[in-house]
Formats: sequence, structure tokens, C-alpha cells
Amino acid sequence: MSKLLQISPVIFPLETAQSITKRAMEKIAEIGVPHTLTVVDGAGNLVLATRMDGAAIASIDTSLAKARTAVYFGATTKELGNAVADKGPLATIQTSASVPLAFVAGGIPIRDSAGVVVGGLGAGGASPEQDHEVATYALGL
Repeated sequence: MSKLLQISPVIFPLETAQSITKRAMEKIAEIGVPHTLTVVDGAGNLVLATRMDGAAIASIDTSLAKARTAVYFGATTKELGNAVADKGPLATIQTSASVPLAFVAGGIPIRDSAGVVVGGLGAGGASPEQDHEVATYALGL
């Protein structure tokens, strides 16, 4: 079946995910550290995962968790880091969530022209700051 039966606001186009990933690869080439890049839709479901040769195995899971966290909270995972610190407003979220979340830099929400979160990008494999740099570059932020 080539046509979608129902259009959902959480559907994120594969072509757009591929374009974002391609742009991220430009920044990764500058940094020189293999990454895993994960794009999710507006519900946090996988659209595209790209693991470069030599990327850390853990980056597969961390990039997905970063992308999903950015979607769920509508903020970068870098911005959310302090919220999970001791006595922060989200201090216990990681023990109560049913899916892995990540509150370390490298996850960015993807917004449409109206500012609605329609997806997320997670970058993993280098330092959190480098992951954040890759993700922001890929999204033109």
C-alpha cells in the first residue's frame, strides 16, 4: 500500500529525517568522532537511525533516548539537565518513566513553522557538548 490511510500529526517524513541526518554528517566530519543519529516523530517513535562506522554501541540507545526526551518535554536535553538534579522538578522522572529518557546534551526537539513539536533529533557518540553541537547544526539552530 503506497498511500497513508490516515494522516497523523505525529508522522514525520523520512525524506526530512534523511536531510537532517545528512546535514549532521557535515558537522560530524569537522568534529571527527563517529556518531549515531536518531530522528523520531512527534510521539517519540523511531523514524530513522543512522550509526556511523566506529560509533560507540551505547550511542544507539542514548541517541534514541535523547531524541525522545526532547519530544516529550519540548526542550533540548541540555536545557533539561538541571531539572533532574537532586531536588530538581524532575528528580525522580527516570525511575518512573516506562521508556528510557536522557537528560544529557544532544537531544533537540524539531518544531514546525507554528512552533509545534513534530519530532526530535538525538545525537550520540562524542562528548555531550559535541553531540549538542551536531544536533543544533543539523537543525540550523
